[in-house]
Order: sequence, then structure tokens, then C-alpha cells
Amino acid sequence: MLDNKPNVLSTLKIWFHRWGSPPWFYQMSNKLLPWLAVVAAALITTGVAWGLAFAPEDTRQGNSFRIIYLHVPVSFLALAGYYLMALAGCIGLIWRMKLAFWALRAAAPIGAAFTFLALVTGSIWGKPTWGTWWEWDARITSMLILFFLYIGVMALANAYQNRDSGNRAASILAIVGMVNIPIIYKSVDWWNTLHQGASLKLTSAPTIHGSMLYPLLIMIAGFYLLYAVLLLLNLRCEILTNERNSRWLHDLLRQKNQE
Repeated sequence: MLDNKPNVLSTLKIWFHRWGSPPWFYQMSNKLLPWLAVVAAALITTGVAWGLAFAPEDTRQGNSFRIIYLHVPVSFLALAGYYLMALAGCIGLIWRMKLAFWALRAAAPIGAAFTFLALVTGSIWGKPTWGTWWEWDARITSMLILFFLYIGVMALANAYQNRDSGNRAASILAIVGMVNIPIIYKSVDWWNTLHQGASLKLTSAPTIHGSMLYPLLIMIAGFYLLYAVLLLLNLRCEILTNERNSRWLHDLLRQKNQE
């Protein structure tokens, strides 16, 4: 067993650095993208059809609850995307891995878009439920702060002529902004808010009926895959932008043109 430990560590190290290689990642993502896109489209189509056409009405909210099939997935991805962005920033700062910095840049606009959708769909849902489009509720306000954090990361990343300086500054902001994530999660527990408690928790059974829950879980899975597709596409654009003078990219393009 002891003899195998160095081999395992070496394998993990090779795997880690391979993921940080722009040529390897670019070609690997080209193979993954079609599969991810097809599965994401299938899951989202199934979830939308099931949720809108077959899930029963909510006893209190009627059909207005159906916006949950968009609001919850985009809210999940708004938070998960920030985790990923901050992790990419950490990896970039500690190991000086350029692909991690590019991943941070690629994730920021996607996260901002998903956070914006979460705020808009929450506002649409809030009108028939609370009687108002907007309330300075703890959950809503902390989500708005999350949106500004995404915008701030994008602004800092592009505020410097030297891209490396912008990458480091954006990474530090992304890491510092992580303090807002537990506030978002626990806001409905810490303060008396209009926002309802979480229907899905890892520590307890769902509070939503199975006929409504299953299409929601399908939509969440589909949106996670959609996020992966968008992230890979954005990251491939970052690779092309930053590696445009690299020999490997010229060789790859020449090979594509000859096919």
C-alpha cells in the first residue's frame, strides 16, 4: 500500500497539470461539448414539458408557482458558478495556472447572467405571491450583491492594460466575495424575510411533492449541464484569444483546414 502512494500522487499531479494545459483542454472540450449539449437539451426539454404540462397546480399559488422550474435552477447556478469562479481564482493565484485565470474570466459573465435571471424570475414570482415586484428582503438583497460582485470581477479583470494584473485583482475580489455566499444561504434562517425557506436541502427531506419535485430535479440537472456547455464555449474563446500566437493553435487550425 505504501509503495502505491507515490504513484497515486504522481497520477493526480499529472492529471491536475493536464487540465491546466490549454492545448489538451481545448481539444478535450471539443469532444465533450456535443454530448453535454445534447443531454442538456434533452433534460431541459423534458423538465419544461413535465413541469408546465403535467405537474399539478399549487394549492396556494396556482399556476404561478411554475416559474420555480426556471427560478430555482438559475439561482442554484448563480451560487455554484461563484464557487467555481472563486476556486479558479484560488488555483490561479496559488499555482499561477493561466487556464484557471481564463476560467474565472469565462465564468463571470455566465454567472452574472444567471444571477440576473434569478432576480428577474424572483421578481415575477413575487408579484402574485407578495403583491410587489421588489422588496428589500435579506435573500433578494444578498442576491443583488452577488450580481454586483460578478460585475465587479468582470470590471476588474478588464481594468488593467496588463491582463495578469487584472486576473490577480479579479481573483482576489472573487475570493473575498465568498463571504456573501453563506449569507445568501442562511438569510431566510437568520432574518425574518418574505422569501420562503429552501424546498430542497441536503440535510432533510424535500418539502415539495414528488409530482412537482421530479421535473424540478430534471431541470436543475439540465441547467448544470447547460452551464457546463456555456462555460466550455466561453473558456475556448478565452484560449483562442490568449493563445492566438501559439504554435500549437496554428498547427491545429492548419490541420482543420486540410481535412
